[in-house]
Order: sequence, then C-alpha cells, then structure tokens
Amino acid sequence: MDHLSALFGHFTPSARAFFSGNLCTLTAFDDPEGRGYLHILKSGRLRVSVAGGDPIELSEPSLLLMPRSAPHRFEPGAAEGADLVCATIEIGGGQGNPIALGLPELMVIPFSRITTVSATLVLLMSEAFAEHDGRQVALDRLFEYLIVQVIRHVVTEGIVSGGVLAALADPRLARAVTAMHERPDRLWTLDDLAEVTGMSRTNFARHFRDVAGATPMDYLARWRMTIAQNLLRKGKSIKSVASAVGYESPAALTRTFAKIVGVSPRQWLATRADTDQATG
Repeated sequence: MDHLSALFGHFTPSARAFFSGNLCTLTAFDDPEGRGYLHILKSGRLRVSVAGGDPIELSEPSLLLMPRSAPHRFEPGAAEGADLVCATIEIGGGQGNPIALGLPELMVIPFSRITTVSATLVLLMSEAFAEHDGRQVALDRLFEYLIVQVIRHVVTEGIVSGGVLAALADPRLARAVTAMHERPDRLWTLDDLAEVTGMSRTNFARHFRDVAGATPMDYLARWRMTIAQNLLRKGKSIKSVASAVGYESPAALTRTFAKIVGVSPRQWLATRADTDQATG
C-alpha cells in the first residue's frame, strides 16, 4: 500500500533553490512568506542556531530539513567555510499540512544515514555547482523529489514518534490514515475506521491517540479542513468544497471550519486575499 500518494495527491511539494556555493560569513534565514527550508551541507563545518534552541555543530555532509517557517542562522567554520545548496520549500497545503505538522522543527540527517538519496544528491550537486542551461528549473525539481525521498525515509525508518507520520509507520494505523486521506468525502465513523485496521473500536481509538496524538475523528476533521483550505484557495465554491470533504451542507462545513481554523471560510478567504496582495 502506498501511504504517501493520497497525501501528495492533494498537496504537491514545491521548492525554490536560492543559494549554492561556499558560505563564509554569519547568515540569518527568515523567509517573509513563512516557507520552510531544505539545506544541503556538502562539506565544511557549520554551526546551526534555530530560534529558541541550542546550537548544533555539523562537520559531516548532511541534509537539514525545516518543514515549517523557522528563523535560523548559519555560522560557517572560520578556516574553510561551508559548501551549501539551499532552497525554500512548501510541503503543500500551508501550515496545516499533516506532514509538515508531523515533522520536528529541524531534522538533521547525515548523508551516511540516508543512502537512498545518493543518486539524487549527485544530480543536485552537479546542477548546483555548474552553469548549465535550465539550472534553476532542474534544481527546483530535484529539491522537490528530495523532499519526497526524505519523507519516505522518515516513514519507513519510523524516525518520528508522534503525529501522522508515526501513524503511517504503524502497519495497522496506516490503513486507517490512508483511507481517510483517500476518501475525505466519505462519512466515516469510528467503527468504520476500526474495521479498516482489523482492530476493535476501543483498541483502535486508544492506539491511534497514543501514536498520532489526536483522536481519529479529530484528525479526520483537521485533514478535511486542510483540504478545504486548498480547494477554497483554488476558487471552489463553499458548497462544492463541503461535498468534497464529507459535509452534507455548507453550514456544517462552516461550523467545523470556524472551530478548527478560527474564522469562517469567507473570512479566511478575505484574509488570504489581503496576504496575497501584500506579498504579490
């Protein structure tokens, strides 16, 4: 069973490479549009500081994934600096994407621990440190593929201990989570989801909460609202969105949307329009 296709069927990762070369001075990163980052340390030494956390010293080739907006700074080694390739990223669906929320603020993965991306890194480095025609597009697409590979690695290796990615790493819970991702329009009940896993209702509800950190129905509601935001952003009507995410009427969708997002769909759209104008 492909546990990630249903997620990526709704949200497509995007990346924009913005730096490649030797970093030799203290540099701060804070994307004005609230995007995350994927940095590749090719060689050298690097001191990484994330707001509110202790500095991390790196001296081996590594991937640094920040799935959500996280102001941070790099201090390269005084002697040799640090060879880096950097991109801003969006996993898709904004800050409510369950993948982004299921990952820690910063993940540092040495190349030696994720050998499945070796071929991608060879291609990416070849593009980053050359001046081929179409370089920007090639780098952006390679970074997007790298995002998928890293998330796949997190799930298959069971790296995270909570959230939806931890649930996807659990063979039984993965069946229920994938079912919710594939059919957000279905009128799921707790009994339906428990049946998908082959567990009793009580055991399923307890195990899901222990692993994912939310009840199955709470997770389903949040997943539906994340999809709803994505569809509204694309210009879909509230009526069609309600049907697409399993609500019998626009009023029912609006109540849940306001409870989870904090404002009504129309208010949220107005806020998005103001934000797009400000950053456009």
